[in-house]
Amino acid sequence: MGSRGLRQASSPSNLTVVAVAVVGSRGLYFWLSECHGLLHNLFLALPSFIFALYLALHAKKSYSKLSKGRSSVMIACYVSLCLVALLNLAWCSLQAWECSPGRAIAWNIISLFTASGMLFLEVSLIAFLLQGNLATGLEALTKSFAISGIVVGIDIVLKAIYIFVLGIPLFIDIDEPKHSVKWNLWVLHKLVLTAVYGIILFMYHSRWRERLPARPAFYHYIIIMFSWNAVALFACGLTGNGAGFGLWLNYVTTVCYHAFYLPLLYVTFLADFFQEDDLQLENVYYSEMKDAGFFDADWE
Repeated sequence: MGSRGLRQASSPSNLTVVAVAVVGSRGLYFWLSECHGLLHNLFLALPSFIFALYLALHAKKSYSKLSKGRSSVMIACYVSLCLVALLNLAWCSLQAWECSPGRAIAWNIISLFTASGMLFLEVSLIAFLLQGNLATGLEALTKSFAISGIVVGIDIVLKAIYIFVLGIPLFIDIDEPKHSVKWNLWVLHKLVLTAVYGIILFMYHSRWRERLPARPAFYHYIIIMFSWNAVALFACGLTGNGAGFGLWLNYVTTVCYHAFYLPLLYVTFLADFFQEDDLQLENVYYSEMKDAGFFDADWE
């Protein structure tokens, strides 16, 4: 019986199962602890998974609301958000690829498309906010997506040249030599976004604020994104000058962006549409505009 059991355990099929189990456990251990560390990966992946799960659980209700509302802006934003959320979840779940030399190209590709998808949403919302109430829903959507498509297209081409032509690993920060050109690009990227959010924030405190949507939620969104981009700009500048603290701070800003930006976008732009009845939604918007001073006598 002992020799027979030994022969069965040593059969090719059983050895294959054991090998797969060992490799799978080692891969899981590597993802959890070796690449970036346990806290980094869990803090990055869990919020992304929870948000994707939330969208999936509310998909039927959201579809019904969108079908009744027939808002082209809301439909386009919701579909784009869902697609980018799935892409971001994949990116968050494949962090071990950054630490695997054989996965460098695949990691750069998925990082490029994930970053471009999130930038598309970000630029679309900026373009929509800058149009205010001067355009119809379809007109605003067309202009916003056109601007976003141009900006993101240029961004993809520029980053692709850096990665695949110049050989500069834009999305790999593990055990790499210092690339001043790489961090100069990221500084320029964050500087442009910080400047744009800063201009919009200035408009909210100037005589041009009536050109912008009166909802306080949009104003709070601009404050958050301006602050985050300013910190990210500071982190990229420090890293480009060889400061280790800058690289750590860049990790923090990257994790926060991928973990919380999409939920922030949903809460700011879509949550009220799905959670409130039409009449209640109009009352909420009217109250917020009144609190913002848009019906005061001095505005007339």
